[in-house]
Amino acid sequence: MDDNQPAVHFEIPEELQPFLPAARRRARQRIAYDGTSTIGHLVEALGVPLPEAGPITIDGAPAEPSRRPAAGDVVQVAPMPRPQPVPLEPGQDAPRFLLDVHLGTLARRLRLLGLDTAYHNDMDDPALVVQANEERRVLLTQDRGLLRRRALWLGAYVRGSRPDDQLGDVLDRFAPALRPWTRCTACNGVLVTVGKEEIEAQVQAGTLRSYDVYGRCADCGQVYWRGAHGGHLEEIVERATRTVAAAGA
Repeated sequence: MDDNQPAVHFEIPEELQPFLPAARRRARQRIAYDGTSTIGHLVEALGVPLPEAGPITIDGAPAEPSRRPAAGDVVQVAPMPRPQPVPLEPGQDAPRFLLDVHLGTLARRLRLLGLDTAYHNDMDDPALVVQANEERRVLLTQDRGLLRRRALWLGAYVRGSRPDDQLGDVLDRFAPALRPWTRCTACNGVLVTVGKEEIEAQVQAGTLRSYDVYGRCADCGQVYWRGAHGGHLEEIVERATRTVAAAGA
C-alpha cells in the first residue's frame, strides 16, 4: 500500500488476531481508507466478525461501528467482554442457543446441562438467522460468514475443534445458569420424572431392576436413566459447573 495514501490504523488484540489472514496476524494494521466506509465495515474487512468485537475506541474515545473514521485515526478494537451479557426475557434465567449443522455434539452437551438449545442438521444460513431472531436465540457457529449477516441479532464464534473445548468456550463466554439433567439431549424437550410403572414397556427388565430414577421427555417420549455412560456425563456436568462458577466470579 502506498504510504502516502489516506489510511486508518487499527490495533487488534491477541484474542482477535486468529480471525485475521495468517500473513496479517499482528497487533497493528494499516488499511487504505476511501473516506466513506464505517468502522464496522473496516473491522470485518480485516476478517473480524463484528459479533466478536467488543468496545471500539478512536484515539481512546468510544466509537460506534457505524461511525466513519477520519484518515489517520487510530482505532482500538477490544475483544468481546467475558462473561458476555445477553438480554433475557421475563422468567428467563439463561440465554437460549441455536447451533449450526457442524455443532451437533456441542448441542447435546448444552442440553445435558439444561440449556435451551435448538439444533438442526438440515437448515440453511438464512433460516438459521430467522429462527435466531424470532426466538431470541444466540446463534453459535464456526462459520464467520454467518456471523457477518447484518440481520442476525446476536451470534458468537465457537472456538475449538474438540467438543470439550467448544463447551468450555461457550460456558466461559456466557456463564449461563445451568440446570443439568432437565432436558432431552435428542430433541431439547423438558424431562419430567416418571415412575417405573409408567415406562416399563419402554425399557428392558434388567434396566428396571437396576435403576430406580427415570425421566421422560415431554416432547418426544424418550426415557432417560443414569446408565453405562453416567460416569462420563457426570464428569461433563461437574467440569461445566466449575467453568461457569469461575467465569461468573
